[in-house]
Amino acid sequence: MSSNVTAVSYGLKLSLPDIERLRSLLTAAGLSVDAETRTGDGRFEVYAADCALDSLDAEPGNAEASLRASLLEGPRRTLAASGIDGVDTALVPAELRNAPRKFLIMDVDSTLIQQEVIELLAAYAGKREEVTAVTEAAMRGELDFAQSLHARVAVLAGLPADVVEKVRAEVKLTDGAAELVAAFQAAGHAVAVVSGGFNQILRPIAEDLGLHYWIANELEIVDGALSGKVIGDVVDRAAKEKYLREWAAAEGIPMEHTIAVGDGANDLDMLGAAGIGIAFNAKPAVRAAADAAVNLPYLDAVRYISGV
Repeated sequence: MSSNVTAVSYGLKLSLPDIERLRSLLTAAGLSVDAETRTGDGRFEVYAADCALDSLDAEPGNAEASLRASLLEGPRRTLAASGIDGVDTALVPAELRNAPRKFLIMDVDSTLIQQEVIELLAAYAGKREEVTAVTEAAMRGELDFAQSLHARVAVLAGLPADVVEKVRAEVKLTDGAAELVAAFQAAGHAVAVVSGGFNQILRPIAEDLGLHYWIANELEIVDGALSGKVIGDVVDRAAKEKYLREWAAAEGIPMEHTIAVGDGANDLDMLGAAGIGIAFNAKPAVRAAADAAVNLPYLDAVRYISGV
């Protein structure tokens, strides 16, 4: 049996010795390198090697054999440890990288954008530190997301609705976010975002980027003030996976050709369901569960992993 994958290594710098080390790792793992490219734009560098893998028996305790075994388990490709500081390697099915149409779905807070919106809102209520602590615990998976969201939104009760406009002005896209979306759209792929944040903040961002699909929670506003409640069901980790599946099906794109990106525990279900799940500057538990990790401040590194 053979399996075709692309090993994509990325970091701020990739020296020639780094490339040679990566080649050696791939060869020792039973991968034959058929073609390779090296690119960079001054912010980070990328090395991609198209490989074929033959089935070989893995020896316990051997790092390269463990890599080989992980590739043979099935469609899930785990992170390959390169042994090079500041360099990550994603093992991506050739079928996904070469797919004619792909579906990219992303988290919003601390992924598409740099901030956590609930923390910006809480600052106007004088509760930022309290809310930040709860947010971080929820993102680590220590608290139920829906319960924690209700508790955090409750502290916003009574704030004038115009704080939403003020917070919207504070929000900044993550470096490379607009470029990532534009590259996918230019190549004919579909892009969506799904957020545990709020529609009032996400709507203009989604419209400006021309996203195919987007959804978040809706803050309730009564008599010109935030009520401290959200309207309808909370967009939690189960909902994120649900929307991934629904939207990909609506586009006629198989799940094997989907890419999910997120940073927190509420992203785990969609990361696990996608053809490849990418942890973006994520919490340790999310990095451990994802197929690949981007530990760079540039979101458009995702396009190189995805083959766009």
